[in-house]
Amino acid sequence: MPKTLFKVDLTKPMDRQELPGHNRWHPDIPAVVSVNPGDVFRIECKDWTDGQIKNNDNPDDIRDVDLTVVHVLSGPIWVNGAQPGDILVVDLLDIGALQGDEWGFTGIFAKDNGGGFLTDHYPNHAKAIWDLEGIYTSSRHIPGVRFAGITHPGLIGCAPSHDLLATWNKREAELVSTAPDLRTYGAGLAANMPVYAALPNPKNAILGQVAPADFDRIAAEGARTVPPREHGGNCDIKNLSKGTRIYFPVYVEGAKLSMGDIHFSQGDGEISFCGAIEMSGYIDLHVDIIKGGVEKYGMVNPIFKPGPVEPRYSEYLVFEGISVDEYTGKQYFMDVHIAYRRACLNAIEYLKKFGFTGEQAYLLLSCAPVEGRVSGIVDIPNACCTLAIPTEIFDKNILPV
Repeated sequence: MPKTLFKVDLTKPMDRQELPGHNRWHPDIPAVVSVNPGDVFRIECKDWTDGQIKNNDNPDDIRDVDLTVVHVLSGPIWVNGAQPGDILVVDLLDIGALQGDEWGFTGIFAKDNGGGFLTDHYPNHAKAIWDLEGIYTSSRHIPGVRFAGITHPGLIGCAPSHDLLATWNKREAELVSTAPDLRTYGAGLAANMPVYAALPNPKNAILGQVAPADFDRIAAEGARTVPPREHGGNCDIKNLSKGTRIYFPVYVEGAKLSMGDIHFSQGDGEISFCGAIEMSGYIDLHVDIIKGGVEKYGMVNPIFKPGPVEPRYSEYLVFEGISVDEYTGKQYFMDVHIAYRRACLNAIEYLKKFGFTGEQAYLLLSCAPVEGRVSGIVDIPNACCTLAIPTEIFDKNILPV
């Protein structure tokens, strides 16, 4: 077994670990361990909420979760010899649950606490607990379903440079400035306005081994871990599973690789926001460096080669969606967001005919290994998106007869 370089104690929050991790992106967060190119090692991770969600039947912890804490990451890991402009090659050799903690959760976030892709249709909080049995999982909260997971880190990436961090914060602040002034709306209308970005917020910042004299500055500048960006980050790509090789652009000396938000399983889109089967776990990694690779290959965002390990489902029921609003019937021009939403809603309505509640179907589409596609992007005025559900995960026939 590879040597464990970063261990977690599930009884303690991330900032009280023997090696504390972090929950903000900043180049000045010190690395906690170092490795050489060619090394193989293990990193343990807490779940993304730092243990706020419990294995019980009460969903109120989903309602009450403090989102300023997320995501707790293990790292940064210093890779000797890595310099800005290099490519960091990361092989995901193995991923699994921590011994004694073989369970996970999927949640629907309440509308007033982040919401999700279908928050207007499902504004209230809900939770499903999943029991992990080897490669399979089932839930007492969504009976009649059992499937193999495609386990992966939802979040992995290298630290940004000071310039890249400033770019992130500037462009996201500019985006937020274009949002409607909620003070001009009544409370009801304001609640329906989207939050455009999660800007730096020092509340509950966890910054690893940052010196006390630097803490306030870094907490005020550090980028939230919520979105994917040029360095990778919270991409939530379900195919970053065992055997995957990822190529990351390096922005700072040592690369400072961090990871977390492990998912036992997820559908394309992770539509309920807390929508994978979230878990604690370990990742076994191998690293290497391609010197000068960013310029050589014209890299802007990470590139990855999927591994050979994934659930082998062969029969799917596929739902289509087009860019027409479900409430008003308004036609939108090539809007893939609306088209995918319609595909999801069509699938949920269909599954309700087989005894699932809307909330159960929503949770299932978010965490089961469903395949989402932008199937048509040229046929004006409608983009076409599809959502494919593997039929073998159900204990009954769900085909039309």
